[in-house]
Amino acid sequence: MERKKTTQRDRLIVFGRYPVPRHTKTRLIPALGPTRAADLQRHLTEKILKTAKAVAYRGGMEVEACFEGGSETRLRRWLGSGMFFSRQGSGDLGERMEAAFHNAFLSGCRRAILFGTDIPGLAPRPLQEAFRRLDTADLVLGPSTDGGYWLMGLKKRAPADVFTGIPWGTRDVLEKTIARAKEHGMTVHLLDPLTDMDTVEELKAWMPEWSESRPYISVIIPALNEASNVDRSIAHAQDPEAEIIVVDGGSTDETVEKASHAGVRIVRSAAGRALQQNVGAAVARGEVLLFLHADTRLPEGYVAHVFDALLDPGTSVGAFLFRTDLDKPLMKAIEFLTNFRSRYLKLPYGDQALFVRKSVFERAGGFPIVPIAEDLFLVKELWKRGNVHIVPAPAVTSGRRWEKLGVVRTTLMNQIILAGLALNISPHTLARLYRHSKG
Repeated sequence: MERKKTTQRDRLIVFGRYPVPRHTKTRLIPALGPTRAADLQRHLTEKILKTAKAVAYRGGMEVEACFEGGSETRLRRWLGSGMFFSRQGSGDLGERMEAAFHNAFLSGCRRAILFGTDIPGLAPRPLQEAFRRLDTADLVLGPSTDGGYWLMGLKKRAPADVFTGIPWGTRDVLEKTIARAKEHGMTVHLLDPLTDMDTVEELKAWMPEWSESRPYISVIIPALNEASNVDRSIAHAQDPEAEIIVVDGGSTDETVEKASHAGVRIVRSAAGRALQQNVGAAVARGEVLLFLHADTRLPEGYVAHVFDALLDPGTSVGAFLFRTDLDKPLMKAIEFLTNFRSRYLKLPYGDQALFVRKSVFERAGGFPIVPIAEDLFLVKELWKRGNVHIVPAPAVTSGRRWEKLGVVRTTLMNQIILAGLALNISPHTLARLYRHSKG
């Protein structure tokens, strides 16, 4: 990434990593799972950068987000404005920190402090103190409780061997760095210690709400006499980081038996897709809710797709591309038009497996209890709160409705319902019209 030149004298350099499940917070994966560990990295990074920007705003400083992984476009989508982005250099931690400080001083900075994103106890005051201490000290270090340090501050470029040859990841990091600095006649000031969170014990102490064992995502399947489809839908949704909740609306076939055999959670409810989905959401334990029709199959790796979509804080609701299992030219044209509408008019169907953070869903009031188009009503409400993200992977739904009523007839009815909603026609009237069209 091209580095922005600056005339400001002080810089806060935040060393971070773009969160990717299975590649982020790896020591916490056994306790949290890959996606929740990555979500923790997201949460900590956002908190640290908020603190850094608050300090920079008050002190007339600049913030540099110096990252591993992720393109600049992805970083900006995730973290927004108020900073500039750069890439960490190659080599070990010391070589990467040395390069970051070198670039800061080369661009005209008088003082620079560098710190990571794994510091749950970080507040503005220690960062402000670090800059003050650099008026009299050559090197400021913030000791961490594991023998390393959570912050390094410099007012001029340090000798290279202050950074190289340090046994990173051991309890001797702070001691060795201080000794190297003093060998070069540098004065050192130590801030108060903070915890650089890496272990389950530290997570329990600082963020106990994150240490609870729970799924990242809850897949909620409303079902009514779906014995011929539900087990296949469940099979494609099964994932170590997902709980699957089948909300049965009073099936008289083997829907419940098949779902039970698949080992998922069964919840009973009165019939009605909107009601059933709300009942499932109320008992869900996941951070994210995904509403899946019983005749729809999720794509492989869907949990990672959902995480990446929701990494954008502006996304309020997401869905997958639309596809059916009918291999007919007319059906392919309808799939194309449906996906065009989803992307550009931001109105995906429930067939596309809507997903949303549980907190956002609850603030929106859940699905409205209407007899038809509850999915579109919810999307329109969530659209007021943020963006609609369409994942570039398809959820495949059964073509049984199109086969039963005919492709043209079914599509025409869908368009009439969309038009009726746009004209504020009562959903009860639209539901009667839909039932009449089915004969």
